[in-house]
Amino acid sequence: MSAELADGHVIPKHSHPEDQLLFASEGVMTLTTEQGLWVVPPLRAVWIPADTAHSVAMSGRVSMRTLYFQPNLCRSFPRKCVVMNVSPLLRELIIHACAYAKLRKENPAQKRIVEIIVDQLKVVESIPLQLPHPADSRATRVVKTLFANPGDQRTLEELCADCGASKRTIQRLFLEETKMTFNRWRQQLRLLHAMQRLAAGDKVTSAALEAGYNSTSAFISMFRKQLGTTPTRYLQGRIVRGADAAPSGATSTGDSRMPQTRFTFASLVPSSQRLP
Repeated sequence: MSAELADGHVIPKHSHPEDQLLFASEGVMTLTTEQGLWVVPPLRAVWIPADTAHSVAMSGRVSMRTLYFQPNLCRSFPRKCVVMNVSPLLRELIIHACAYAKLRKENPAQKRIVEIIVDQLKVVESIPLQLPHPADSRATRVVKTLFANPGDQRTLEELCADCGASKRTIQRLFLEETKMTFNRWRQQLRLLHAMQRLAAGDKVTSAALEAGYNSTSAFISMFRKQLGTTPTRYLQGRIVRGADAAPSGATSTGDSRMPQTRFTFASLVPSSQRLP
């Protein structure tokens, strides 16, 4: 399926009996499920397992391509959503496949296309662009406050004054339930929010300040540390290779190929708490 979608367009919550690969050659998509939230930059894709109820919000004009797979084709693939880099070869295969209403295994040429796509998906690199969410109600109150204003400059101690728990308790809850320190979680929130704002047309300086960074250089430094390049280059779809392809804070274990991706988060942001 192919679609051209405007900034701010939202595909309502729905599900498919097939596994799904959602790819955009332009714009940023935010995928929300009951289990969490994933931000998908241009020229990247997100894997959505069969029967996963999800909605998709667009930041910037989005040129979207979608492939659906019969579940028996991808039994070894993750049963959770995964954001991934898309190689030039896989990108061309996705675009080529979208020229068909359906690829049939009975047709030898079409069967080979399916087989190559599946083989390419087995070796893609996953990207840590999801945001875990603590389940405890006290920590959830902190999360809701920061979702309403990702650039909030208050310290954790100041935020705790409104959530009915001590700083030490909230730090413990974030570490136990998200496998992230609170500071690392807040940094991830700011990164994803800034990425959405950039895709919607904001300048780097404006997006950085809105996300809570004191300077553009501090934001660019953080972005480069996490994703291996500058915000502008990343949103132009320039995929990083080599050592930079394994950003700090990645949540996969073993190598970064898709079938080995393992997520350890206790819970993720519910669909009612999409990034503003």
